[in-house]
Amino acid sequence: MKLFSSVNDVTDLDALVAQALQLKANPYAFQHLGKNKTLALVFMNPSLRTRMSTQKAAMNLGMNVMVLNIDKEGWALELHDNVIMNGTTVEHIREAAGVMGEYADIIGLRSFPGLKDREEDYSEMIFNKFVQFCGKPVVSLESATRHPLQSLADLVTITELKTRPRPKVVLTWAPHVKPLPQAVPNSFAEWMCKADVDFTIAHPAGYELCGDFTDGATITHNQQDALADADFVYVKNWSAYEPYGQMPAVTEDWLLTNDSLKDTNNAKVMHCLPVRRNLELSDEVLDGPHSVVVHEAGNRVWAAQAVLKQMLESM
Repeated sequence: MKLFSSVNDVTDLDALVAQALQLKANPYAFQHLGKNKTLALVFMNPSLRTRMSTQKAAMNLGMNVMVLNIDKEGWALELHDNVIMNGTTVEHIREAAGVMGEYADIIGLRSFPGLKDREEDYSEMIFNKFVQFCGKPVVSLESATRHPLQSLADLVTITELKTRPRPKVVLTWAPHVKPLPQAVPNSFAEWMCKADVDFTIAHPAGYELCGDFTDGATITHNQQDALADADFVYVKNWSAYEPYGQMPAVTEDWLLTNDSLKDTNNAKVMHCLPVRRNLELSDEVLDGPHSVVVHEAGNRVWAAQAVLKQMLESM
């Protein structure tokens, strides 16, 4: 594996999930793979779980790790070509990515969307230019449109905790105070549509995701109908795809509570974190027996480790 940016980079989904669970049972079995290899983690945006879990995964494999918060510690990057750099940018992404490729064997990059220009965000300009110019295998630590390490950890969690062979999984929209990217729901939908699950998406009218990510999902505007007999409920806010980055008014109550879960199959509740309590998810759910959000976050290590292992094996 030379690139991990989406589920489309995975040749065998079941095998990758199985590998993550095997690494969870025996984290240090492949330390020889990472000896004298370096992972560079490059963050253009904040991170907690992605940063710590990927760093831990690399160390479990015997790798050295360098972390750069380029938004705070690096030079301001110019992302566009054929420009005269007489403004606030100091270094072009061509040289920056190329230099990082000289220092690392594998590079992870996090770059959020601007939520202003849909065409630019959905072209994955920043991520793709970085891949083009760094010359090394690249792992997405979340891009403008996807968060594949999170989605792999989510699938690992569902596989680990499911109580029937083909569980019902529901992705439900939740309220928020500001427009959030579509990367996590896009990615989760894309992975669930390829996994062996019964997948439903519930959201208010006006919050449709791009159809490229939801092909194969059942989509409804009725949260309670969607939750019926659900085994897993994935809660996440996202802004509108059209009009892009906006927050159309919602009159219904979409906050998930214990009462919302009464018709589920004793559903496990998931969230990528961070979560705004009593806005996206109620205290009673987060602190109750339905919540697996911390367990899910723990699986971020094994998801990242499975991906890095495949990359190291391909060197």
